[in-house]
Amino acid sequence: MYTKFQEHLRKELQDIKDAGLYKNERIIVTPQSSDIEVESVEGEVLNFCANNYLGLADNSRLIEAAKRAMDNRGFGMSSVRFICGTQDLHKELEAAISDYFKTEDTILYAACFDANGGLFEPLFTEEDAIISDALNHASIIDGVRLCKAKRFRYKNADMEDLERCLQDAKSCRFKVIATDGVFSMDGNVAPMDNICELAEKYDALVMVDESHSAGVVGATGHGVAEKFDCYGKIDIFTGTLGKSFGGAMGGFTTGKKEIIDMLRQRSRPYLFSNSVAPSIVGASIEMFRMLGESDDLHTKLMENVEYFRGKMVDAGFDIKPTQSAICAVMLYDAKLSQDFAAEMQKEGIYVTGFYYPVVPKDQARIRVQLSAAHTRGQLDKAIAAFVKVGKKLGVIK
Repeated sequence: MYTKFQEHLRKELQDIKDAGLYKNERIIVTPQSSDIEVESVEGEVLNFCANNYLGLADNSRLIEAAKRAMDNRGFGMSSVRFICGTQDLHKELEAAISDYFKTEDTILYAACFDANGGLFEPLFTEEDAIISDALNHASIIDGVRLCKAKRFRYKNADMEDLERCLQDAKSCRFKVIATDGVFSMDGNVAPMDNICELAEKYDALVMVDESHSAGVVGATGHGVAEKFDCYGKIDIFTGTLGKSFGGAMGGFTTGKKEIIDMLRQRSRPYLFSNSVAPSIVGASIEMFRMLGESDDLHTKLMENVEYFRGKMVDAGFDIKPTQSAICAVMLYDAKLSQDFAAEMQKEGIYVTGFYYPVVPKDQARIRVQLSAAHTRGQLDKAIAAFVKVGKKLGVIK
């Protein structure tokens, strides 16, 4: 039987390669940081495509905290939370997340993909409606698919279209608006003030995924609620420990206590997945302690974003407007984006080209992700490489 299936898979894989969509992994042989070493590439490479927004992935204080947690609480839990997988550290981290987002309670998951995947089905039925932004992350899309609620989709950050969906869903028992905080391909921030106004007008709940916005957006990086002064108006936040918050793994849902309590009872990824490892939990507690002591990392990140974007615009590049750490350098042509990324690697700059179907047709781009770990010298080297490659490939004059 496998012979036929093998032939089928080989053909499918070849089709993916022929379409230029095959994903190859580049092997990093150093800790994750702003400068890394990669197998098959000589010398140091500057990394501009990690989600390491606050530069904490190789932070020595977090590494020591992870070691202490393993010394004091062991390597793993070998259990789901509700059987024998909850330590005092798990409850301490959940309290720290609640404090950070100014919410009532928090539940931990193995990843934010699990948090989003296990969010909707325990809370909503066929009597209800989920109204989702068209550019939401795949994990939200999958979570919605697992739920029997009616589905509505509005154009990205389009409030007129959102209101149309809310009107269409007015007969439903409960309505929830689901959106990313920052949309990962364009770097734009969801207009949470307007979303919350419409939610109040139409008696809807609000859910936001803070994966790319927490640690980045807002006066002190506390996310979209801080940026738009929406504390108390957003009912559900989901997020990850794998980007700004240290870069390891683990996700969470935080919000109203009854919602969190129901997820503890019925959310399948929580009920049937292993507890987050003590090393990650201990380091994450230390990370929130660090962020509470100083806003220096967020300040440095925003300075880097402003500097990089300004210099790139001055050089003649077409840059999507951004309020986040994501800068989309628009190239529009799919092959050009691949060629551009390859040329950048020759210059010692690690970036990735994105093109259809990851982004809409004729909207190919290089997605640059800035970090607080980037030095001014590293930014200048990257900008110089962009200018050199841009002129070589005819993107700028």
